[in-house]
Amino acid sequence: MARHKKSEGSKPRDATDNTADNGNSPRHRVIYEQLLHEIQSGVYGPGERLPSEATLCERFQVSRITVAKAFQSLQRDHLVTRRPGSGTFVEKPAQHQSLHFGLLISDLGTSDVFERICQGILRSPAAKSHSLTWGNSTGHTTDLARVAEQLCDQYIAQKVAGVFFAPVEYANTHEHVNRGIAARLDKAGIPMVLLDRCFEPYPDRSHFDLVGIDNHQAGYVLTRHLIRMGAKRILFAARRNSANTVNARIAGFREANFSLLGKCDCPVVNGDFEDEKLVSKILDHESPDGIVCGNDMTAARLMRTLGAIGVKIPEDIKMAGVDDVNYARYLPTPLTTIRQDCAEIGAAAMSVMLDRIQRPNQPVKTVFIKAELIVRESSGYKSEE
Repeated sequence: MARHKKSEGSKPRDATDNTADNGNSPRHRVIYEQLLHEIQSGVYGPGERLPSEATLCERFQVSRITVAKAFQSLQRDHLVTRRPGSGTFVEKPAQHQSLHFGLLISDLGTSDVFERICQGILRSPAAKSHSLTWGNSTGHTTDLARVAEQLCDQYIAQKVAGVFFAPVEYANTHEHVNRGIAARLDKAGIPMVLLDRCFEPYPDRSHFDLVGIDNHQAGYVLTRHLIRMGAKRILFAARRNSANTVNARIAGFREANFSLLGKCDCPVVNGDFEDEKLVSKILDHESPDGIVCGNDMTAARLMRTLGAIGVKIPEDIKMAGVDDVNYARYLPTPLTTIRQDCAEIGAAAMSVMLDRIQRPNQPVKTVFIKAELIVRESSGYKSEE
């Protein structure tokens, strides 16, 4: 895929370990990459049969379910065809028209999550003959809405084939801006695939395809984990004007509190968590022994403030976040978090986009990519090292 840029200014788990020994990629992704390399290098040519699931299970020392996931990803990217009773065969390469897409992420460059999703789109085999343009802001909240609107206008003027859009968050006008962008692209007849989040208030959904993780489940899993680690008075901390994904995480947080602790009043606090007076006031009022944060950035800021006022993590308060950003393991207390398979999100987004272009009247898709709980010391886990 051609690339163009237009600037605007050993780990513990709560469940089975699906991570490869040589990195952070899930095992099914490692198998996918290896088979992809072998297909592209001609080890398996068009029409040839791939090794059976049983053979690959032995080769990679994994379960049949893991191999099946790798095959599903290859099939999703139109690289193989699965024939019941016969096996899995390499598809003949199709002749695709070269298309030009726009990536509309106003805070690209300030979020390593979206940078990894962008890389997933670029590296997707389905994107091989296409090109992608993107832009980014200075990272200031006041710029986000303006940059998003300008990029939208640029893409409409360029008549791009489709737009990958991560709705604006944190700006006071984000809901109005996001709806305006969606309406303009819709009017221009440009397909749009939402990355990570919808712009409608949770649990409402727009009529655009979406690829991300199940954020309700993420909130539930994090809360359940803190409860299992002994927390009984858990609050949810979020930055004001956060994306609707955070509202979904709050819903999961509340459900876990109710179903596992029988609690109906589950405190949710919003604010500037670098403000020591505010944080002290929250602690005095709520007396939490656990905190689920809307994302890792919120957790990092809050952890630093808690340390400054003498609160120990995890001895006094157990903490968790979402995203598994690059610095999460290097915080003063390594952070328990939810890891998103960003490469898989990007690859799936490209596949969904091409399907939408080929079949514009098909039902709206919501594609959830499985996320993984990464357990570290902030939630009370004691490393053996």
